[in-house]
Amino acid sequence: MAETSLTQTTVSELMVELAALEDPRAREVNERHGDDHGVNLSKLRAIAKRLKTQQDLARELWATGDTAARLLALLVCRPKAFGRDELDAMLRGSRAAKVQDWLVNYVVKKNPHAEELRVAWLADPDPVVAGAGWALTSERVAKSPEGLDLPGLLDVIEAEMKTAPDRLQWAMNTCLAHIGIHHAGYRARALEIGERLQVLKDYPTPPGCTSPFAPIWINEMVRRQDSK
Repeated sequence: MAETSLTQTTVSELMVELAALEDPRAREVNERHGDDHGVNLSKLRAIAKRLKTQQDLARELWATGDTAARLLALLVCRPKAFGRDELDAMLRGSRAAKVQDWLVNYVVKKNPHAEELRVAWLADPDPVVAGAGWALTSERVAKSPEGLDLPGLLDVIEAEMKTAPDRLQWAMNTCLAHIGIHHAGYRARALEIGERLQVLKDYPTPPGCTSPFAPIWINEMVRRQDSK
């Protein structure tokens, strides 16, 4: 009982600390990208570094439903400690873009149920859930492509990416780029699909950054690989 009380007190203290870090200007910028928080992520990471790994605390923070608290939870959790159904519920119960991104990249990718979830999410009718499946697929395309049907993935991208909702479209486009970058045998087709669909061609790209437009992205990454 004492441990539970301590955890609740800690969560309450952290919620006050996070609220004090709220910056209206940061929130304004974040909201344009689908995130409802105004906490500087560098400061959030500093809190996580102080707390270190605490799985029970992570679950308590997640349960608050607060976006900043959930981001902190994902930084202090133990990724392998979550069950398959728990991760599925966490993804479906969150709609903040940054939370979903960190959940997939910091937690699910390191979890033993990642492949099972990848397959299930890829076929899900919810575009946000499907986007997470495509993000996990991009990881496999780049690092462990054995057993993947790359031509089949390209078929789906070719047929569906152009009209997909924004975040699903982004995830599919990333997978298209990874296929082109990491698999020379499919590069020409990936480039052709990207050129024909023109997805993200006009996306504003800061100086010094690579455009997410797949043909530019693929060619730049291949150039870097070849120059090594």
